[in-house]
Amino acid sequence: MKELEYLEIINKTISDSSLLGDDCAFLKNYDLCITQDTLVEGVHFLLETTDPYTLAQKAVNVNFSDLAAAGAEPLYITISLSLPQNTEKKFVEDFYKGVEKAVSKCGAKVAGGDLTRADKVYISICAIGKKYNSVQVSRTNAKPGDIIALTGMHGSSAGGLKLLLQGRKEPEMLINKHLLPSARIEQSRIIMQTALDSNVKHIAMMDSSDGLGDALYKLSTGCGYLFDIDFSSIPVDEQLKTAFPDEWKDLLMWGGEDFELVFCIDKTAFEKLDKTKFHKIGTVSANPITKEIESVLKQEFENKSFKHF
Repeated sequence: MKELEYLEIINKTISDSSLLGDDCAFLKNYDLCITQDTLVEGVHFLLETTDPYTLAQKAVNVNFSDLAAAGAEPLYITISLSLPQNTEKKFVEDFYKGVEKAVSKCGAKVAGGDLTRADKVYISICAIGKKYNSVQVSRTNAKPGDIIALTGMHGSSAGGLKLLLQGRKEPEMLINKHLLPSARIEQSRIIMQTALDSNVKHIAMMDSSDGLGDALYKLSTGCGYLFDIDFSSIPVDEQLKTAFPDEWKDLLMWGGEDFELVFCIDKTAFEKLDKTKFHKIGTVSANPITKEIESVLKQEFENKSFKHF
């Protein structure tokens, strides 16, 4: 839980922490969203299981996923790439070919960055995007009666990582979900437009980069209300169940790196969404989170969530 402790220190130390807490900071004066993520060799990826071309696309999409969770269209990225001194030129060439493929899909541009020497590969990307519309997005915006929904399947990326670590090459779909995730940019645009058309001014949304359980916990504690979740309604790939019959439930809830969108939205707006692409998994209840319940939830979160340190 060191990450939460460090975040608490940061929030207390900075004189104005009003822009902290969501997937992106929303710069209201400029109608822009900004985010930054870092991938570290040995922590977030292994060069034995990926290549620079694929790795670059994942690094970009990790940041674009944050923009999608903020209801923003990607515009620009800057890249800080730190490499060992003996890194071959082809690594850099292939890496930036991957960057180009990722940004070209949504019309974003590379606007600069930095190159430094390091003991291993570090990739830090800053992404800037523009809000699709005036609908306000935050982890704290859920309200009683809202539909809890998500895009895509969960657990697949974590299953793919386990396969790679075990030296297995099948099912290929699970491995690809881990190595080459997609940011749900188009789905974000649809959610934002549907909310606007339904006269919904606020939605709660984040991505499931640290796991579905992590996202549900943060959205619930963010708004202060309990979530009623129907576990059986959560989409899961049958290949994950087959590959990990005893672990798939934990992988689904806590595996992480699926980079799907998890959101809470007014029922009237949700009814207008395509149910084959946006899946209802529960409802925000009218029961507030008491101190006793919060303690239980925090303990479960501490036991199951991804440890960044």
